[in-house]
Amino acid sequence: MTGRSAAAQTAVGPMVVAAIEHNEPPHRRLVDDDLAASFLPGHLRALAALSRTAMVRRALVAASERGGPGLWSSIACRKRLIDERLSDPLTEIDAVVVLGAGLDTRGCRIARHSDLPVFEVDLPVNVRRKAEVLRRALGGTPASVHLVPVDFEHDDLMDALRSAGYDSTARTFFIAEGLLQYLTPDAVAATLSQLSSAAAGSRLVFTYIRQDFLDGTDTYGADAVYRRFRGRRPVWRSGLVPEQLGDWLADLGWSLDEQAGPSYYRDLYIRPTGRPLAASPIEWTALAHR
Repeated sequence: MTGRSAAAQTAVGPMVVAAIEHNEPPHRRLVDDDLAASFLPGHLRALAALSRTAMVRRALVAASERGGPGLWSSIACRKRLIDERLSDPLTEIDAVVVLGAGLDTRGCRIARHSDLPVFEVDLPVNVRRKAEVLRRALGGTPASVHLVPVDFEHDDLMDALRSAGYDSTARTFFIAEGLLQYLTPDAVAATLSQLSSAAAGSRLVFTYIRQDFLDGTDTYGADAVYRRFRGRRPVWRSGLVPEQLGDWLADLGWSLDEQAGPSYYRDLYIRPTGRPLAASPIEWTALAHR
């Protein structure tokens, strides 16, 4: 399996987390996404339905923790953080662009109460699958949601967006959740540099894997995850250094606003639920502006 085809298979996992989390009682939920389950393939919709039972949810989270300590919480919390920044009343934007959208539901959730244009960018195979999912789950793609096929390693991202109707003068909220680690370092830099041509006032939120984990310098207790994604056929190809992120982004035309790691998620999201969970230190979320 090539890196690109392997990356295409990762569209489902985060939505499984979101779907199962939605079955937690509201005060114990890490993220709130009522569309997640309906976007999953049939066997995983059935699994999500089974997780309405607390014992099943606990077993699924425990299995995830054994394979990748803290990744369940990190995935759920990063989704919540992005949702909160996107819905913040102070966030004045004219468009949303979701890079590596996979089965993400944000565009469709936005479309329920707004005609804000949302552009969902992903590999062609994922775009085709997403269109099929939207036909099954919602009867079609909402008018304000635009599916844009792009190969981040080879295609001109901004040209593809403009061809899909994107207005390059729009203040844009760009989201790259769970994407950058699957790209080569050159493609990561090229992608973020292209995005910096967006209008002043645009914002960028992205997740990344720590470079020291990618190098194997420190696996942070996630040896199984390292073997899976950095083994004989590495799927994760790019990492970043938290302490160097501000300077790196500045070179690409962005100003760093904040970073969120495991302690942020613990204090703001996990601890209030009373659940005995920790977030993984290998993945971080960064927010920047133009």
